[in-house]
Amino acid sequence: MNQCESCAYYIYDEDYDEYVCDADMDEDDTAKLLSGHYRQCPFWRNGDEYDTVRHQI
Repeated sequence: MNQCESCAYYIYDEDYDEYVCDADMDEDDTAKLLSGHYRQCPFWRNGDEYDTVRHQI
């Protein structure tokens, strides 16, 4: 599993019939991300809804 598949911003888009990144990025951020400027995606957010609950138990 890559990092995108566990991200909260990785959603299914019915118009494109595929999964896409829904993070709110401007044009500069998108270019940096696609060029490999970042080692890890700075927009990644854990998409596991139960992660917080597991920490509380």
